[in-house]
Amino acid sequence: MVLIRRFEERTEEQYTRARIGGYCHLAIGEEAATVGAVDPLGDHDYLFASYRDHGTALAVGSDPGAVMAELFGKAAGVAGGYGGSMHLLDVERRFLGGWGIVGGQLPIAAGAALALDYTGSDGAVLCQFGDGATNTGAFHEALNLAAVWNLPIIFQITNNLYGMGTSVAMASGETELWKRAAAYEMHGERVDGNDVLAVHEATTRLLTMARRDRRPSLLETCTYRWRGHSVADAGKVYRSADEIAEWRTRDPIARFEHQAIEAGTLDVGDVSELRREVDATVTEAIKFAAAAATPTVANLYDNVYGDPGTAAQFARMDTAGPFGERRETRGWRT
Repeated sequence: MVLIRRFEERTEEQYTRARIGGYCHLAIGEEAATVGAVDPLGDHDYLFASYRDHGTALAVGSDPGAVMAELFGKAAGVAGGYGGSMHLLDVERRFLGGWGIVGGQLPIAAGAALALDYTGSDGAVLCQFGDGATNTGAFHEALNLAAVWNLPIIFQITNNLYGMGTSVAMASGETELWKRAAAYEMHGERVDGNDVLAVHEATTRLLTMARRDRRPSLLETCTYRWRGHSVADAGKVYRSADEIAEWRTRDPIARFEHQAIEAGTLDVGDVSELRREVDATVTEAIKFAAAAATPTVANLYDNVYGDPGTAAQFARMDTAGPFGERRETRGWRT
């Protein structure tokens, strides 16, 4: 959780320095909801996430340098520089991506769960998404099929109270989102998403149910993002300063730190050393990403078509294309 927090803080800094392009969605404040759910995953389980996925990649064990390099659009990134902030993935760790379309990952995650069931695997799927995705058709379709086919999957709602700038109360007839599971005769429950132990316990139990009984479930983890929806959103127009300040008092990291020290698992010195190690790790990740090579234009069409003749087919499009357009058209302009 400390790694995710520091990584996100430094990511915000790097974005303001124009080292990260496109959209960038931070998960500061949501660390417990992410880590508590990802940590119980086993060797045969699969993970899907929304576009707020930096913490998910780090929680599953992706190298911080490779994650930062992906944000920088570098070839050394976890997706080779093709995905960027919203489309991280780590196939080796069975993290099959952050998805940019709201709710778009739900039917795909259900398909992965169907594949596990069809092949007799003892694995399960964890599919994370925001509260805004519960009002999409994909949510209904995925949960309905999971219930009808008894798929081994947990649908985790990371309820941070706002879909962009729209509150759950303004967008949802039923604001206790876990109750929607009843429409599919599926198990549903809500936990405090800022309590990493509560999230861990619930996810562990529901994963066991998915693997052993082939029963899907809907888990609502209630948390809060301290920043706006994205780096382009200050998050202060639709939220009051008092609301933000009140949620900051529920800091999931400070909460677990207190629990660990009180239980004798950690002491103040351990926490300080951990923070120093994390700070150094993230600094090195930034240095690695900054020094990494950018993808070559020659690889622009890789992973688009499987036809071996693709390169030759696209070659004629390079002339007068966005890259080098001014050079190709200079004579015409004069």
